[in-house]
Amino acid sequence: MSGSSGSRSGVPGKFTQGPTMRHVVVMTLTGSVGLMAVFLVDLLNLFYIAQLGEQELAAAIGYAGTVLFFLTSFAIGVSIAGTALVSRALGAGDREKARRLATSSLFVMAVAMVLLAAAMLPWSGRILSSIGATGRTHAIADRFLWMVVPSTIFLGLGMMYSAILRAVGDAKRAMWVTLMGGIVTAILDPVFIFALGLGVDGAAITSIISRIAMALIGLRGVTLVHRLTAPPQLAAVLGDVKPIAAIAVPAVLTNIATPFGNGIVTAMIARYGDSAVAGWAVLGRLVPVAFGAFFALSGSIGPIMGQNVGARLYPRVRQALVDALVFLSLYGIAVWLILLLLSDHIVRLFDATGMACRLQQSRLSDLLHCTQLEPGDDRHGSLRLGRRMGRGSRTWRTGYHRRTSRRRHPVRHPLHRHLLPRHRWHGEPPACGSAGSGRTGQRPVALHLRQGGDGRLVTLAGPRG
Repeated sequence: MSGSSGSRSGVPGKFTQGPTMRHVVVMTLTGSVGLMAVFLVDLLNLFYIAQLGEQELAAAIGYAGTVLFFLTSFAIGVSIAGTALVSRALGAGDREKARRLATSSLFVMAVAMVLLAAAMLPWSGRILSSIGATGRTHAIADRFLWMVVPSTIFLGLGMMYSAILRAVGDAKRAMWVTLMGGIVTAILDPVFIFALGLGVDGAAITSIISRIAMALIGLRGVTLVHRLTAPPQLAAVLGDVKPIAAIAVPAVLTNIATPFGNGIVTAMIARYGDSAVAGWAVLGRLVPVAFGAFFALSGSIGPIMGQNVGARLYPRVRQALVDALVFLSLYGIAVWLILLLLSDHIVRLFDATGMACRLQQSRLSDLLHCTQLEPGDDRHGSLRLGRRMGRGSRTWRTGYHRRTSRRRHPVRHPLHRHLLPRHRWHGEPPACGSAGSGRTGQRPVALHLRQGGDGRLVTLAGPRG
């Protein structure tokens, strides 16, 4: 008894006090900044490679990014388990248990990412072929993956460190863990790609360095500042595998649905050539960067609910859920308006020419619908995931996706009818909405193809060959 009581600090969790809306806003914004930085690494790589003026290089980064998106989503799913378990222990005042769970979560993450990378690398060529990569583009993408995938362990550890810091309530340090990756990429990409003339290899080297930087920053915050790690003990880790897996498995399956859908769409677009894939790659990286809060919400709401569940403050749990829905709706509308105003500048920034995918200013008004900004629909699944992760119960949001793919949820955003015109397609853009309205949960941008400079929307020719 004495040992048990001694392990409890008696200090209330940070999220058990103060306005829940403030906690939701701070955690989601800082979490989204950090998560956007992870995707920003790929976006910056693509931006600098696009400046070289070769469609094959940009398309190769697009194909490789589709595969790496799967690994990133897997790491996000595992990190959700660490956030939920550590925050619940801290909310209950049991810091020793939180330290043990944090150590076990890091160990499980490291082992999982090493095994996943080892299993994926021998099949990288076939995976790239299955999503449409051919010829020189295939060779470049395969080489990029063989350089970057072994560093996946550092990506996973960095994201788990960030998740543990969010569980503590240290949103600032959690943000800086992943933000450091974007900063390193922004600084080193021009050096390796242009100054040293390494091209795609330079982008791969930068990605590796940025992931190592993420892991080191996270290690400092969790180990030296908050002292939430201890030397791993095999018996303790094995005992924690079951509760970690109970949360991580459904969370991983939920998160990898999006990259699977993205891979299907990439394979369909690949039939129209490297130029189309290069344009699609820009959109595929722009959406998670722009709508980072959507992706970060389930991980950000978990610590808030976890601490309050641990402290048995259930009215605060319900209020946090409502506040999250309100904030998410306002955020989505604001980002939609920004993209609407800046769409032409984004196209010029990536030097899109010929048959390249373009964000049509006249069609970005449909983005609010394409991203499913409806509290009762797809993002409700994210909140449901975060809520159940907070109390440690198993949830299968992928099943929710399957149900809502057959019938739309009746609850829609209150401004839905007024803001969204009925969609009308001109021409035949390739599979823009297939994954978003299907079973995978992918949320695409309104996508068109342009031929030439007259702005006329055209019908695409048939697939090659």
